[in-house]
Amino acid sequence: MKATLDQREHFYGLLPDLLAQNERTALVLAEIGVGYLEPHLTAGIRSRVINVGIREQAMIGVAGGLALAGMRPIVHTFPPFLIERPFEQVKLDLGHQSVGAILVSSSGSYGWPQGGETHFGQRDVALLDTLDGWTVHVPGHVDEVEWMLQSAAATDDRVYIRLDGVCNERPYGRPDGLFTIVQQGNSGTVISVGPMTDRVLAAASGRDLTVLHASTIRPFDSRTLRATLTAPDVMIVEPYLAGTSVLQVNRALADARHRVSGVGVEAGERRKYGTVAQHDRANGLDIEGLSRSMDDFFG
Repeated sequence: MKATLDQREHFYGLLPDLLAQNERTALVLAEIGVGYLEPHLTAGIRSRVINVGIREQAMIGVAGGLALAGMRPIVHTFPPFLIERPFEQVKLDLGHQSVGAILVSSSGSYGWPQGGETHFGQRDVALLDTLDGWTVHVPGHVDEVEWMLQSAAATDDRVYIRLDGVCNERPYGRPDGLFTIVQQGNSGTVISVGPMTDRVLAAASGRDLTVLHASTIRPFDSRTLRATLTAPDVMIVEPYLAGTSVLQVNRALADARHRVSGVGVEAGERRKYGTVAQHDRANGLDIEGLSRSMDDFFG
């Protein structure tokens, strides 16, 4: 895992060219990111960058209006301001109106821990699971961000790209949305989502386990899970709310006896800021914590 490869900064670097190449795209912001992008906004794209101020509900409403007018809106801020605060607008202005947008968050679950609970975003994917028709990408490396953004811009779908401040050492994700088989074994399966994979591999070292990497978690790749399954024990490690995808695993294996464990950010509010590494450790998402979870579940 590397903290120096920041997916958010890479995203900002991709935006000017994407806006210039595709005149249908528009960027909607709520103050966050404006300072980074302002020096790179040329005359040809400036009119398609809309800053609504600190009005996140309006941000999604504007995106819905742009989509109804035939534009392809890209919307960006921290996860709680992108999904939680304007959830009704995400549900109605996008879903109910059957239009799409590209929602791009930053900083993952606690990538800016000094922001505290107001900036923690571990509930985002679980909330989107209550709505229909969302594609959810969780890049594990900066190199995956570009193909996610380009493929999303070429459609009118509802797409969520969940950026984090940390990366795996190399990209494992597949543009076709299928899981990548990183390691094969006979004693169980671990599905590792996004930037968790280097840590999962370190914790699984010496264990007879299959490790699948997911950079696209919705739709859920049931086919690869079923095709590679040996033992009936499946652990899914996600960098957001623990257990978010347990239902997906259960559905994929509904006709087979199995056990599933969901590892991720634990529910409840932590009232200490700390560092990203300290939050990982508190949630059991560091290598030692993942190793303990594997001991407990797989034996």
